[in-house]
Amino acid sequence: MFHVFQYQPLRLITQNSLSSMCLKLILSRPVTFAKIWKSWFSSHSLLGKKNIILMGPPGAGKTTTGRIVGQKLGCPVIDIDDDVLETTWNMSVSEKLKDVGYEEFLEEEGKALLKFSASGSVISLSGSNPMHAAGMQHIKRNGIVVYLDVPTRVIMSRLTSRGMDRIVGLSPGVSLKDILQFRKQFYKRWFDIRVLCGGDVAAEVVAEKVLDAVKRYQDSELETFISTRSGRSMEEDSHKLYFSDVVTQGLALDGGLFVPERGLPKFTAEEWQGLIEATYTERAQVILERCIHPADIPASKLAEIIETAYGENFSCSKVAPVRHLAGNQFLLELFHGPTASFKDFALQLVPHLFAYCIPRSCNYLILVATSGDTGSAVLDGFSRLHDTDKQRIAVVNFFPEDGVSPIQKSQMIACQKENAWSVGVKSDFDFCQTAIKQIFTNSDFTGFLTVEYGTALAAANSINWARLLPQIVYHASAYLDLVHQGIISFGSPVDICIPTGNFGNMLAAFYAKMMGIPIRKCICASNENNILTDFVRTGVYDLRGRKLISSFSPAVDILKSSNLERYLHLIANEDGQLVTQLFHQLENQGHFQLRKDLLGKLQQDLVAGWCSDEDCLAAIHSVYSTTGYILDTHTAVAKVVADRLQDRTCPIIISSTAHYSKFAPAILRALRIAEINQNPLSQLHLLSSYSALPPIHWGLLETLKKTGNGDHQVCAADISVLMSHIETLIQNHFM
Repeated sequence: MFHVFQYQPLRLITQNSLSSMCLKLILSRPVTFAKIWKSWFSSHSLLGKKNIILMGPPGAGKTTTGRIVGQKLGCPVIDIDDDVLETTWNMSVSEKLKDVGYEEFLEEEGKALLKFSASGSVISLSGSNPMHAAGMQHIKRNGIVVYLDVPTRVIMSRLTSRGMDRIVGLSPGVSLKDILQFRKQFYKRWFDIRVLCGGDVAAEVVAEKVLDAVKRYQDSELETFISTRSGRSMEEDSHKLYFSDVVTQGLALDGGLFVPERGLPKFTAEEWQGLIEATYTERAQVILERCIHPADIPASKLAEIIETAYGENFSCSKVAPVRHLAGNQFLLELFHGPTASFKDFALQLVPHLFAYCIPRSCNYLILVATSGDTGSAVLDGFSRLHDTDKQRIAVVNFFPEDGVSPIQKSQMIACQKENAWSVGVKSDFDFCQTAIKQIFTNSDFTGFLTVEYGTALAAANSINWARLLPQIVYHASAYLDLVHQGIISFGSPVDICIPTGNFGNMLAAFYAKMMGIPIRKCICASNENNILTDFVRTGVYDLRGRKLISSFSPAVDILKSSNLERYLHLIANEDGQLVTQLFHQLENQGHFQLRKDLLGKLQQDLVAGWCSDEDCLAAIHSVYSTTGYILDTHTAVAKVVADRLQDRTCPIIISSTAHYSKFAPAILRALRIAEINQNPLSQLHLLSSYSALPPIHWGLLETLKKTGNGDHQVCAADISVLMSHIETLIQNHFM
């Protein structure tokens, strides 16, 4: 019998000890409980008295991998099948299964696990151990569970070649594939760390990946964040910033944007190929697990959040389907969420990440600036939080009162809830965004709110790092879908074309490329507010003399692209001093120019073009006439630019960022259907009355039918007025 070492879950210990510290911490700086216990966790050895517990389906290679890991660590190796079950039963596992049957076998196996104890060992579980809850709770108490995630087709091939005589549950009428799929729910429930294992990966390589994953799990100190305006860690070692911190803080104290100090994780080609047959939610979990340290959000909680975000809130089972348009062009449909735009991918997820990361006893007000689609998406997302979370988390959305489409405006007003409000500002989006940045960096105001009302401010715009991660997922997923559909083989390049305003969606595509997705060129598509096109072509970012032009594609009516700062920080080799200089010059003088070497790097990654309103409407009409498909105005901008800039040597994926019915007046005009009534609901009814058209968005019509919440506040373009609104909302909701 091996010695048992008992310990309590670290996060629970820390939450209890932090409850009295919460207000003190938030007064000094935005900080979360995750930071406090990270240093404690990292001070302990890789194994100590804990076990590394290998879990996975039969045929995953747990036994062989366990022996190699144990040899490398110089510690005992225990195989549950051979060293525990067969020793306890005095017969082989297959004989026991045949003797007692499926149900009784699981119970007997669980009882044997409950009597087993070990410390400082590498343990290889049986494929069916995770199906016994009490047994797994017992063994997990003293170990780190590592899930060897092998594609189902690989497992089936391995087991078929071995005869499959030890597969619990296999019987006439029950296929091997069904058993493997059924068991996944149990593996997902128990693991702490996932290790992706491709079909041809040697056991030695898998063992190294296990050790690397365990080291990462232990040493969260490596996954810190810096500001784009700093070339070093933001604080001294005792005040490092982690994912939990940057989610809640939003904007760095020096006015920069947060980025991972050591960059994004990279996937091997084999790991990506292992996700080809996965569902969207499965891909999302694998990718986000590698981007979010389990010390911030454990894998089991992350899985729960992802399922909540994408399980029932999207009308399409594929969540982000890829549709062939014509020739080598494919559409990535990003409008199947509840508010009909790509913003739903982040904003159905981020509120739950935020609610998990913040201290339980603190209140937060989320500030958002929108050029259109973000508003309704953020209001809808935060209004779906649990009631207890809504009492401590509220959101206010600032939008240009006359700078969004009538339907977008009505949608934002209709999406207001008890913890979510919209405020129209008599200016443009750039003012709204700049005002929020200035409010965040106004320490007098934020300190006053904390002291007077116990409330901190946070951001949910794409300046918040967490907003970018779900966007990386759908760009990667789109490529994998093309491989799965047989359009390309893995490794073949694709181009990406995105209607681009604040540069967040484009940056996410570039991040997907850095993580191993074979994207060749990222094509920025602008409307007549084509400052990004000029910048990509010349290296000069020049706001002087430029006025924002209202267009049929309002979500990209932007002149100051916030996320461009993150991209420039990357290609400048994290030169925070240079980034600070460039953006201070932009703020003070209205322009800056890249060095020649940086422009060369940029032009290797990006190409850019722009589209007039006339060409946008013509593209909508042309595509509908030839295919019966209706593009929204932003997707039409991307289609026009893609037609002009692609070289047709590889597929091009065009991001379809919103449903056409959000822009009914422009669509009616493009299709030359009828006179346009200014009432948004009438516009939708008119669109839906034409049976020849694809159906309008499933949730949009219902949202606009809502009554009783048709009022919203409107304020002047004055930062002090916005601050006054913020204080009033805090008083009304939290006090």
